Amino acid sequence: MSPSNILVATHKVSNLLRVYSRIPGTDLSMGEAPAFLVDDLQNEPLNNGFELKNGTCKTTTTCVDKTYVIGGADDGTLSIEVQIFDRNLGEWVHPIVHGTKPMSCKGHSAVLLKDRILIIKKGSKPDDQIWFLEVDTEYVRQLQKSLGSEVVAWSKGVTGNAEKPIVISGPSGVGKGTLIAMLMKEFPSMFGFSVSHTTRAPRNMEKDGVHYHFTEKSVMEKEIKDGKFLEFASVHGNLYGTSVEAVEVVADAGKRCILDIDVQGARSVRASSLEAIFIFICPPSMEDLEKRLRGRGTETEEQIMKRLRNAAAEIEQGKSSKIFDFILYNDNLEDCYEKLKKLLGLDDFVTAVSKSAPREIILPMDHTLSKIDDQIIVNCKSSELEKESKNLIMLDVSSLKGGAPGRTRGLDFRAISSFSDSLTGMAQFS
Repeated sequence: MSPSNILVATHKVSNLLRVYSRIPGTDLSMGEAPAFLVDDLQNEPLNNGFELKNGTCKTTTTCVDKTYVIGGADDGTLSIEVQIFDRNLGEWVHPIVHGTKPMSCKGHSAVLLKDRILIIKKGSKPDDQIWFLEVDTEYVRQLQKSLGSEVVAWSKGVTGNAEKPIVISGPSGVGKGTLIAMLMKEFPSMFGFSVSHTTRAPRNMEKDGVHYHFTEKSVMEKEIKDGKFLEFASVHGNLYGTSVEAVEVVADAGKRCILDIDVQGARSVRASSLEAIFIFICPPSMEDLEKRLRGRGTETEEQIMKRLRNAAAEIEQGKSSKIFDFILYNDNLEDCYEKLKKLLGLDDFVTAVSKSAPREIILPMDHTLSKIDDQIIVNCKSSELEKESKNLIMLDVSSLKGGAPGRTRGLDFRAISSFSDSLTGMAQFS
């Protein structure tokens, strides 16, 4: 080792020991150091964790001037705790944590990416193994600015990509419900609805999780404050809203989510982090809309006049607010439906086949990590892959999309035989 490398290694040892010595449960006074210390010196952003005396597993990952200590909470709960050691200040910072926290596990590995930390949980189910802790994404920076405090955010990692959700709005009586029903009938396996939340009590035969997610007002208010809702409204003293998770669940099933919401709800979704296609359905004229409303024969004169007043305001907002990407005029139902299909790229479909649900990655408990550019190499020390002479898995993180407060999608992976395969694999992934 050259003198310059020795100096660098010594500096890293000093910094790491200074951080580890301040982690509750560690004891370096007797010369005891974490087992992965040598590995950290070779590639500091990667570590496979160390176990404290109380049995909890921690990893430390340094990003610029902050070291993120991630691991099981010291209070015996099942959540994963995040602490930050500010190297400039020389003190611990307890961040505000957003997103759904992953449950603790039998250990985990951590890899620093550009603006987030990849967490691979050990001993977890395949659909719960990969998570991201966002530390410097745009979402986190905005929260830090608005809250005036240190913020991190959790996001679950998912392989593959999802089609953009579709937000469809329009005044009552314009026919948007009929258009959506036509889509669902022609393409039953391609589209799905998110299940809304409400604080009102269930009615008649309504089932929780099917008709609505029924919840307490205090719980929903907290989740709204935590940014877990795309849109919400108060109706007769009860809250109604669409959560980020409800939309993500539809995508997890390999379907494209349709949101049938009013203009105000669409405005909220547009202001959120969700990337969607926004479509406004407009009547050919107010006279035509009034004719349709009266033709339904389901409302009183007072109700009809109220709907018309609301419709006029919604149409004005729909046309001028720049919320919507497309405006469709429903002067003829069949023609409007064909235009809607064309917007969604469905006009040439003979038989629509839905995308499959995300592929699952099965990683063994015993593994180590390496990083080559945007490729994470997982060395599976004991795995079924060995039967195929392939004990390495390459995770590609070059095309990540989404993130907190929803899923992080765009992960891809494949089994490889050697590190040289990862170099040729980069071209195949791109």
